[in-house]
Amino acid sequence: MSNSRLLVYTLSGVIFCICFIGMLIYGYKTFIIQTEKVESADYNYHFALIAEETDNEYWRQIEKGAKKAAAEHDIYLEYLAPSRANNDKLLKLLDRMISAKVDGIIVQGVPGERFVDLVHKGVERGIPIITVDTDVPSSERKAYIGTDNFYAGKLAGKAVIENTTGEQYVGIVTGRYNAINQQRRLEGFNHVIKQTPRIHIVDIEESNITAIGAAQATYSLLKQHPSITMFVGTSALDGIGIVDGIREIGTYKEFPIIAFDLLPETQELIREGKIDATIAQYPKKMGIKSVNVMIELQNSDLLNKEIYTDTKVIEKKDLSSLKYGGLK
Repeated sequence: MSNSRLLVYTLSGVIFCICFIGMLIYGYKTFIIQTEKVESADYNYHFALIAEETDNEYWRQIEKGAKKAAAEHDIYLEYLAPSRANNDKLLKLLDRMISAKVDGIIVQGVPGERFVDLVHKGVERGIPIITVDTDVPSSERKAYIGTDNFYAGKLAGKAVIENTTGEQYVGIVTGRYNAINQQRRLEGFNHVIKQTPRIHIVDIEESNITAIGAAQATYSLLKQHPSITMFVGTSALDGIGIVDGIREIGTYKEFPIIAFDLLPETQELIREGKIDATIAQYPKKMGIKSVNVMIELQNSDLLNKEIYTDTKVIEKKDLSSLKYGGLK
């Protein structure tokens, strides 16, 4: 073998070794999961807000309120969520934030022992955890911030009674069967309705907290139960979807509709007379309060473990004084 060819092979081998070692070093840095506590001189604390799903407008309003409060106190707030509502993925995010050793976690409550175990794990590691929007009181969460969902369901029941006369056969569209907040709203609704013999619940369908899902649920309810005379939605996009589902089935019959939450689209449908009333929550206030409570928990425990934000029935006459999210 000639000296020149030997030199080429030697240089090629050296370059390959350098590239291989570089790949190992930088590849490791690229893909390793950082589990050490995040420290930064620019922030007092690092909090995580774990939502039900990424681009849900209701959760974005909670995020806005939380980030507003965080900015006022030099706190780094990290917003995380599954792209679509998925309890398993949400729980993985919760586990990841516990491993990252953040200073506090604000998270939607999830039914089941796995959530309870993860909260225990976080508390054992000195990380305060509070639930927002949906509570799991059986866990060691430090506090719950949000709507009293049983009371909200009672308000929906009262709105049905006050907005109708005569016999009513109600089709209910709910966000997710296994969501604790939806279950509590239905319990509150039933508590009021069972005292009024003229109101009958015909059936319940799931929307999977999407407007399309609510439209499909409405279409299905009307096809299976032509006796339905009115609708109730128990999650933020249900009212919008119910209107679309009624339109899709092509009926000219008018149905009283009680919706949930104050999305801009819901407000517009109330103005147009297509939705009679909605049960208003104030998600921005939830976000602000959650961060303020988490700041308190950095130094001391709380006596009040359940901090409810406002809930009220909103009709067309009330819209002029409102702004979605609960803040002027």
